[in-house]
Amino acid sequence: MTSKERPIIGVDDRVSVGRAIPLGIQHMMSMFGSTVLVPMLTGLHPSVAIMCSGIGTICYLLVTKNKIPSYLGSSFAFISPIVAIGATQGLDAALSGVVVAGLVFLAVAGVIKLVGTDWMDRVLPPVLVASVIIVIGVGLSATAAKMALFSSGTEFVPMGALIAAITLFSAVAFSSMPGLVGTVPVLLAIIVGYVCACFAGLVDFSGVLSAAWIGLPQLHHPTFDWGAIALIAPVAFVVVIEHIGHLLVVGEIVGKDYKPMLPQSLAGDGIATVIAGFLGGPPTTTYAENIGVMSVTRVYSTQVFWYAAGFAFIVGGFCPKLEALIESIPTPVMGGVSLLLFGLIASNGLRMLVSNGVDFGKNRNLMIASVVIILGVGMETSGISIPLGDYTLPGMATSALVGIIMNLILPKDPSEAKDKDIDDGKAIGKDVA
Repeated sequence: MTSKERPIIGVDDRVSVGRAIPLGIQHMMSMFGSTVLVPMLTGLHPSVAIMCSGIGTICYLLVTKNKIPSYLGSSFAFISPIVAIGATQGLDAALSGVVVAGLVFLAVAGVIKLVGTDWMDRVLPPVLVASVIIVIGVGLSATAAKMALFSSGTEFVPMGALIAAITLFSAVAFSSMPGLVGTVPVLLAIIVGYVCACFAGLVDFSGVLSAAWIGLPQLHHPTFDWGAIALIAPVAFVVVIEHIGHLLVVGEIVGKDYKPMLPQSLAGDGIATVIAGFLGGPPTTTYAENIGVMSVTRVYSTQVFWYAAGFAFIVGGFCPKLEALIESIPTPVMGGVSLLLFGLIASNGLRMLVSNGVDFGKNRNLMIASVVIILGVGMETSGISIPLGDYTLPGMATSALVGIIMNLILPKDPSEAKDKDIDDGKAIGKDVA
């Protein structure tokens, strides 16, 4: 039985505890590397970030009433302003900006709740959404490739590349197998890669041996600083664009229209970010890695995300030994699975183009897709961002904004306008009747 033939486990479906545990661990492992990297780069504590990702995901699931399968991890968009504030006013001041960034999410959610989401169909047509999804996936390709091939920095590491290849092809092989194995290919591939890395001498166990079995994270609390708030909080508007893209990807994968639930989704992210700011963690956002896991496993049940969040809360909050064990996973292992997961996100963008019947014979669609994909992927893979005063606009957000502008100003195809007039006429006729 191939992964294509494997039955889908839907959003509202439930699985046994025996299956939910490995599925939940798989999601936790997939987000772990990126969620830990953000606090390491900003000076915040990794344990708190892991714990907050669990708490934040639980809050998200509660706010969305278990209807949207998503995992919330540390956001990369806030790294630069947090580092800047941390170096001048201190990390406690930076945390005040994190708290207010969460409030920005909530404010945007409130505005969208009032005005509705009908504007999304006009502002974000399928060709634009699919192109942004491709940018999200392909834009992460450089990160995955560097993790897999250049684990020591800038030099190619043959043994690391071999471990990454073993991990990648293990994930592909496991995903084609029937039963439970086919639903946890990422977890099993990480285990295979880890064992191979142990034999290759790439695993450092010193941190695992010295870590305590039971312990508490080092919590920090915000000191409100208006300068820090002014620098950090507006970044939330950039993440809102990323959030919308992720939500549409999830909807495409599970076969549901989540656009009407955008206010709840943003509110869940906002509450999670506020809590993280008060505890000493980085801002949160929905994670592409976990979206990739859903795509390959066809397991969409929100029940699994409860398990993943619970494991993250325990590992980050109370068990330094397990945290150290997961942190000991070599970079090439995570790079190997990332190559697959990020590629699947891009593939879902391509699938969206096909399923929505986007006609590239029309110049309008061709221009929008071409500019958005090349601009976004080029900026993301080369690490280019546009400076806007004290802020920077990353490639994904830049390409999305350019695509929105192009969609609004480029003339519609005459046949599209004619079809719209016919549809409007039918609607008026129904109202009159």
